[in-house]
Amino acid sequence: MLEYLGFFLHEVVFGFLSVFFPLYIILIGGSLIDVGLISMFALLSAIVSSFFWGYLCDRLKRYKWSILLSFASIAVILYLFMFVRSIMLLTLLYALLSVFHMAHEPSKNVIISETYEHDYWIRAFAFYEGFTEIGWLVGLLLGFLTSIYNFNAETILLVCSLLHLTAFASSIFFVSDPPLSIERKLVRIEKTVDLACKGLTVLSGLFSGVRIDGRVGRENIYGFCVGLTLFIFATSMLFTPLPVFLMNLPILTGGVFAILALNSLGGVLGYLTTMAVPQWSIEKSRMWEIAALRSILTLLIVMAVNAPSYNTAIIASILMVMGFAYAVFYVYTLSASMALVSEGEAGLFNTLVGVGNVLGSFTGPYIAQTMGFTHMFIAVGGFFLISSIVLKFST
Repeated sequence: MLEYLGFFLHEVVFGFLSVFFPLYIILIGGSLIDVGLISMFALLSAIVSSFFWGYLCDRLKRYKWSILLSFASIAVILYLFMFVRSIMLLTLLYALLSVFHMAHEPSKNVIISETYEHDYWIRAFAFYEGFTEIGWLVGLLLGFLTSIYNFNAETILLVCSLLHLTAFASSIFFVSDPPLSIERKLVRIEKTVDLACKGLTVLSGLFSGVRIDGRVGRENIYGFCVGLTLFIFATSMLFTPLPVFLMNLPILTGGVFAILALNSLGGVLGYLTTMAVPQWSIEKSRMWEIAALRSILTLLIVMAVNAPSYNTAIIASILMVMGFAYAVFYVYTLSASMALVSEGEAGLFNTLVGVGNVLGSFTGPYIAQTMGFTHMFIAVGGFFLISSIVLKFST
């Protein structure tokens, strides 16, 4: 667990910033469109860098250095945030933050997949994501406390910077490169052999006149990529402007952190459930059901907004269930992607997530600003449904 301490502290900071940053932009005179543009520009920078970091780490066969670089750079950038009041400079620094944030993602995925056997990947990824999601939850709770005690922005950013410096220090001692990098190759060989065996079984049955009920085929990696990207796109559309939407409800700023903390708590429960029952009835071939569920839940938010009472409690409950569903989806798709991609493409999963995020981070706020939140929720539900259909026919 100590090897994940730095990542835990990293998620504490980013859990807090996920709500603090959009509200901070509004506070200094920005708009929802500014929130979308800044997020889009930052995520676009992350996409470009993701493949680079993944390729570089796989080629060097070293992964710890990029994790240390990521945490140290983020600590410096967060410290510089204390002196920035311009939207333009904030945009540039946030983009730089995203570039170095992505430096540790491919390395982390490779370290986990090369440290554990393939049969334990789901459990290992679920443990990591669950542990770090608790950090995200702690960050949201810290946001709740800082809003109550009226901490100023400079103090908050200084604390975030120091937390990342601590993450850097802990990673020096507790993170190490895997001794060998062969597990992903073995998985691809295993899949190829399995496909060949199935083909030979079908052929032998045909020649002997025995009817064999079965299909032979590889996973449709292109459909998987499109479905995953659409799912993340819809998620980003929903959650980028969500803090601003929640501020329009009759609750205080601390309530925004509390509601999003419930979403994070749902994620923790999802990761823990997946870790405890890795061979759960929901497998990667049924990920389309998760996307369909998220579509229904998003449309329920529209109904909850118009509820005469208890709409805040209903929305909080929906977001908690959505967090649970996202956790299950994320673990299974991450595990599947590590088995599908070739060496040198460790950053593919993060790139797909980045593409979805960058498109959704602008589209969501833009629709909310120009057409209203109701239309935004309906659009999100539609894209979750399309993602569900694509995943249904590709896995």
